[in-house]
Amino acid sequence: MPNNRKNNNLTQLSPFDPKDKTLIQVIIETPRGSRNKFAYDPEQRVFEVKRVLPSGMTFPYEFGFVPSTEADDGDPTDVLVLMDEPATPGVLVKCRLIGAITGEQLDPRKKKAIRNDRLLAVERANHEYADITDIKDLDKKWLSELENFFTNYHEMEGKKYKVLDRCGA
Repeated sequence: MPNNRKNNNLTQLSPFDPKDKTLIQVIIETPRGSRNKFAYDPEQRVFEVKRVLPSGMTFPYEFGFVPSTEADDGDPTDVLVLMDEPATPGVLVKCRLIGAITGEQLDPRKKKAIRNDRLLAVERANHEYADITDIKDLDKKWLSELENFFTNYHEMEGKKYKVLDRCGA
């Protein structure tokens, strides 16, 4: 018999680490290197395959969400997480926020632009990105390529994505 207590739902977790409020908590949905885009279904409390990227295209880094938040698109706030090794969908990682890529998407069916920002964070226990403390520490070419990924990803869904800005935490 399923337990329907709300506190078992991932979306009810605190957005901040209870022991260190300088860290955000992120639930990983899609690991780096995956062609599968996973999404958390709060009704069933499982991760489901939402779509599969075309051959040759994979997610460049961990993608997840900040629990107990809601972005303009109605989903929890998106986070790209830099960490040493790929994570598994459903894993909780504690991260330092380093910035955001702000953007908006246009759904042709709705003919309305909505904000769809991507937070950028570094997993607290990693080695490779330990010295990254701000978005300005990231290579501009690397950021450009990441923005192109977001644009192409949305285009596959029939949506236009426009990067608005880059900002620090």
